[in-house]
Amino acid sequence: MADISAKLVKELRDMTGVGMMDAKRALVEVEGNMDAAVDYLREKGMAKAAKKNDRVAAEGLANVASNGNFAAIVEVNSETDFVSKNEMFQDLVKKIATEIATNKPANMEEALALKTDKGTLETELIEATTVIGEKISFRRFELVEKDDNAAFGAYLHMGGRIAVLTVLDGTTDEEVAKDVAMHVAAINPRYVNESQIPQEELEHEKAILSEQALNEGKPANIVEKMVVGRLNKFKAEISLVDQPFVKDPDMTVEKFVASKGATVKSFIRFEVGEGIQKREDNFADEVMSQIKK
Repeated sequence: MADISAKLVKELRDMTGVGMMDAKRALVEVEGNMDAAVDYLREKGMAKAAKKNDRVAAEGLANVASNGNFAAIVEVNSETDFVSKNEMFQDLVKKIATEIATNKPANMEEALALKTDKGTLETELIEATTVIGEKISFRRFELVEKDDNAAFGAYLHMGGRIAVLTVLDGTTDEEVAKDVAMHVAAINPRYVNESQIPQEELEHEKAILSEQALNEGKPANIVEKMVVGRLNKFKAEISLVDQPFVKDPDMTVEKFVASKGATVKSFIRFEVGEGIQKREDNFADEVMSQIKK
């Protein structure tokens, strides 16, 4: 049997909202596999889908900048949240976004080599690390191009903890595109529409929903109809255009943009730290290790 730590149990509880014993039982059942434990709890009807990025965190800021028909969204990381309030750091993040949108590098190597008034982006990151006293790293960027008859929408939440860049076709109204970006920041859809959902993801969800319905004691002939209905609901929940618009829940995002003569082409959402495992030190253990030296 896998050794299930209290930390792992807490992590699963935070993700799913289930009780401590239920979380531990699920982890024991799947030998400590976190994703499998979430599936197990969902199949038993004890938890809703949990977002994998709920388990990760880091510090820093994201930003968006545009230049003509090009726009860039970037994320720059620091070691502590305190640095995100530092004016030098904030200015550097904005500068990086502007330089990417203006110079259109093809990859991170080209981005770091971009010339600036102080040298290159790479040397500016090194300088910031030296002055601020924390490692500052340019983690990622995406560059987006639009047509003339299209609009970029940019929105920053919590000063840049979340950044969103949208593209709407059929309009040049940036405020409309920004409204959609605000919705994406708040609701966190995963796809523009259901046609973008990978088939393997749908099959995985269908298997969970089928097991869930069977565990509810429903007869087999009813299960299929239930699964179809729940799968359609799942697709609508993760597809941007099918979601109730955050500023007017009486209409979907698709209907909102259509009322402006537009369609949603794409969106990119950066949440600072997603995909990075945060280092969690035990302060008491750290103190004891220093005493023993």
